[in-house]
Amino acid sequence: MAIIRQLTPDLIYTGVNDRRIALFENVYPVSAGVSYNSYVLRDRDTVIFDTADGGFTDKYLQNVEAALEGATPSYLVVHHMEPDHSASIKALADKYPEMRIILNAKTKAILANYFVGLDDRTVCVKDGEELNIGKHTLKFVFTPMVHWPEVMFTYDVTDKVIFSADAFGSFGAIDGSIFSDEADFEAYLPEARRYYTNIVGKYGVQVTNAIKKLAGAPVNLVCPLHGLVWRGNFEKILAYYLKWASYEPEENSVMIAYASIYGNTKQAAEILAKELAERGVRGIKVFDLSKTHYSYLVAEAFRNSTIVVASVTYNAGLFPHTDTFLRELEAHAVKNRNFAFIQNGSWVAQSGAKMAEAVSKLKDARIVGETVTLNGAVKPATEEALKKLAGDIVAAIN
Repeated sequence: MAIIRQLTPDLIYTGVNDRRIALFENVYPVSAGVSYNSYVLRDRDTVIFDTADGGFTDKYLQNVEAALEGATPSYLVVHHMEPDHSASIKALADKYPEMRIILNAKTKAILANYFVGLDDRTVCVKDGEELNIGKHTLKFVFTPMVHWPEVMFTYDVTDKVIFSADAFGSFGAIDGSIFSDEADFEAYLPEARRYYTNIVGKYGVQVTNAIKKLAGAPVNLVCPLHGLVWRGNFEKILAYYLKWASYEPEENSVMIAYASIYGNTKQAAEILAKELAERGVRGIKVFDLSKTHYSYLVAEAFRNSTIVVASVTYNAGLFPHTDTFLRELEAHAVKNRNFAFIQNGSWVAQSGAKMAEAVSKLKDARIVGETVTLNGAVKPATEEALKKLAGDIVAAIN
């Protein structure tokens, strides 16, 4: 049975929910699943926007058929060729042999990497080109590297709707309410942040450029390829995107990420968190690097102005999870942050220098205070050093 949703008199949601998936892209934990969004616009020339993951092709085709109500689609618009959105293209094309595939030149090259026999079905468009389909006029806006090189948006000039590919999306399946103004924005925000920072976050300049290209265009709906359809409160997520894309922290707060084997480094991290709280810092988050997937840590690094990394020395270097965390900060282009370090080593502590070396690769990274050193357990001198570090961090964020 089809499950579709009327978004406007002409626009129908035909996406599917994946609640069984454990790892998005086989990397990111998604305990609440994910949605693969697709849309059908009914007009003189009916248009389908994107498809769905290959594991849901049959369900997706049922939804499309229900939305079409016997009509034959004239076009499929491909905004992004990543297989969670494109894997059902061939099945859709086989079902509707008269349908043409609208894409750009870069998309066409990638399409050929996945499917054969579709080349003569394609219609290549240029940046800014418009297509009238009857009542509606569609404008194609190229947004490369948000987050693949072929990505483009479509702007429905008539109904003021942006089809935004992966931009403005989120982890998490859709729980009945599809519109953003039907959902709790503050509850939704953490997974939208984690999605942006990990999937798109490296490409802040490109995100800013994409937003600029549509600046001033009136917007009634924004339809991403994952998550809620933005209606009524789009300005909220747009404000966050502009901040994330600029790598400006959301809050003058502190995240503490520790790697501890026998609990001593953990204790130092907890003492520092207490000292910061007593000095008035709010929104502090403490994470065990061995238990917390790095995608959550990267998201927190975007949220906070200051990152404290506390790590044992392991094989004369960094603990493996510490190393992963710092490499991921570099991979996601985190910049303009304060850093402070706590190192531990039972006979020699070397992790501090290794952490500082890793952070030196980040743009506009600032080291705050002196590295606090433990040789085994926390001692009175260690507590005094942690108090001083807390004071230095507060001075830096204020």
